[in-house]
Amino acid sequence: MSMVAVYNGVKVFSATKAREREALGDRITDWLRANGGKVEVVETIVTQSSDREFHCLTITVFYKM
Repeated sequence: MSMVAVYNGVKVFSATKAREREALGDRITDWLRANGGKVEVVETIVTQSSDREFHCLTITVFYKM
């Protein structure tokens, strides 16, 4: 029997510049605090992509209200 995560909202945080990537955790924490008690995080996915010049970090948060 497999467990299925149920969610009704998705929030995507993304950054390409080094300073923005370093601050990504703070942005997510601020969002969670601003929505405290309203959202329950059920899953997160971290994705990294890059080319010759840019490195993109994306954190996708699946939640239910």
